[in-house]
Amino acid sequence: MTREILADTLEDIALLLELKGENPFKIRAYRSGADTVRQFPGDIVALAREGALSGIKGIGEALQQKLHELASTGALAFHENLKAEFPAGLFDLFKVQGLGPKKIKALYEALGVDSVPRLKEVCESGEVASLAGFGKKTAEKILEAIAFRESNADRFRLGDVVAPVEEILASLKKHDDCLRVEVAGSYRRAKETVHDVDFLVATGNPGGIIDHFVNQPWVDRVIAKGETKASINLSNGLQCDLRAVSNSEFACALAYFTGSKEHNVAMRGLAIEKGYTLNEYRLAPREGSEAPEAPVFENEAQLHRFLGLDYIAPELRENTGEVEAAAEGDLPKLIELENLRGTFHNHTVASDGSNTLEEMAAAAIDLGLQYLGIADHSKSSFQANGLDEKRLRAQIAEIRELNLRFRSEGTKFRIFAGSEVDILKDGSLDFDDELLGELDYVVASVHNAMTLPEAEMTERIIKAVTHPGVTMLGHLTGRLLLERDPYAVDIPAVIEACAESGTIIELNCNPWRLDMDWRWWKYAVERGVKCSINPDAHRTTQLEYLWFGVKQARKGWLTRDHVINTLNLTAMESFLTLEPLS
Repeated sequence: MTREILADTLEDIALLLELKGENPFKIRAYRSGADTVRQFPGDIVALAREGALSGIKGIGEALQQKLHELASTGALAFHENLKAEFPAGLFDLFKVQGLGPKKIKALYEALGVDSVPRLKEVCESGEVASLAGFGKKTAEKILEAIAFRESNADRFRLGDVVAPVEEILASLKKHDDCLRVEVAGSYRRAKETVHDVDFLVATGNPGGIIDHFVNQPWVDRVIAKGETKASINLSNGLQCDLRAVSNSEFACALAYFTGSKEHNVAMRGLAIEKGYTLNEYRLAPREGSEAPEAPVFENEAQLHRFLGLDYIAPELRENTGEVEAAAEGDLPKLIELENLRGTFHNHTVASDGSNTLEEMAAAAIDLGLQYLGIADHSKSSFQANGLDEKRLRAQIAEIRELNLRFRSEGTKFRIFAGSEVDILKDGSLDFDDELLGELDYVVASVHNAMTLPEAEMTERIIKAVTHPGVTMLGHLTGRLLLERDPYAVDIPAVIEACAESGTIIELNCNPWRLDMDWRWWKYAVERGVKCSINPDAHRTTQLEYLWFGVKQARKGWLTRDHVINTLNLTAMESFLTLEPLS
């Protein structure tokens, strides 16, 4: 039993109650309870198991009893009974972009839509188009969303696999037969989505550790099991492969199984030039070559040095010039997580966040940050409870008060008052210049009219980023990984416009977005554009998304000098042309 299982079960109950058309206050109580479980600072699972949740704000008596039952028995009868009222396939509909409980309920009741195949059928037949509240365009969008999901069915967001991967890794490390173990493949390279996860272990007893791997509680299915390799599926479908090698083979094997394929081809070509063959187990002289025997490499850095290269970080291994740069000594000193001093683009309960200003600030301080930018939604994002002018000015005043309190307490920390201002369809901004001028910074983002032609969307965004009141551009392409394609936009043209106007481009490190894509950052840096790594946090725990942001920044070859929020508080106040608090 984990915190996430408790929270996810409450979220699931809220969805089921919404499908049934239950009281909105009851539904909200379960969602609020899920948020409380996720954010509670103590061991919420232990407290639930002991029946000791009394007094925790947001968890009433009914929820306390349900959480106790779930934590102590591993199941919740209320939840199971609710699920039994609906076909199992119905829950797959929630994974289709653009479908919420109300639409799913209407589809189920009117057309008997109880699975994705049935949904596809009624969209193609035209039945959905005749349903009140839908129409032909809605049916077309649903079919596009289904096709998108089908084409990405075997892929997983990086953010969705971190927890199980780290759990498996920790289990392998504790095993007596494990000499060392690493995660390889696209996970180690921090690709935004992964197909499967490769584990590599050095051991003198492959059989013992293979047996351990396939017999853990997280194993849903054993795909294959051999003497030195095993493959399993987790309950979410993720395939995990374990390869066992000797300790002397580990460095070459780790380099090989980390990839990418294109990087490995370049590395093998370099080895051939020097008279060697390089494979997943060793570096050896080519037949007929006069090259001396290679030593046993303790790690990848020694392998790289032997080939005349500086060490190439895993995130760079995509064959985008890293081998040539390593040979010339021109690899950048990549940004590290500890280089970050603060971050921007975060939300509170004022719009669609789950925590107050004070709670977000406290969480940022706990992470060792010196400043936090709050950018709640603007008024046109009504679906996110966007702030109008009056509410935003009240929030600015509240932030000023909190900052005065920090100063009086001797806390070297500052909240910057910002707004995530909607870029309207014509490229104008959601607030007038007077209000924009009252803010410490502005994030400009697209949240609607995402189907504009590329030229029109590009013109719209360029008009916004060149506005003197805009500090940074939020989630440039609007993509939701494995859920929604980027909208059509000329990214180089937007980068050029930001370079001219001095507008920062955000690396939105919410793992559903990771936008701007890492593939564009080298070009942005060449044009002189700065990056801000922002978590788009809607609750305190999501500030930890900064880890994903740094990983993506490293893939984009970014150093601390390229990232604006590596500046300390004093330097950031100067950059934003603000008077220091002290």
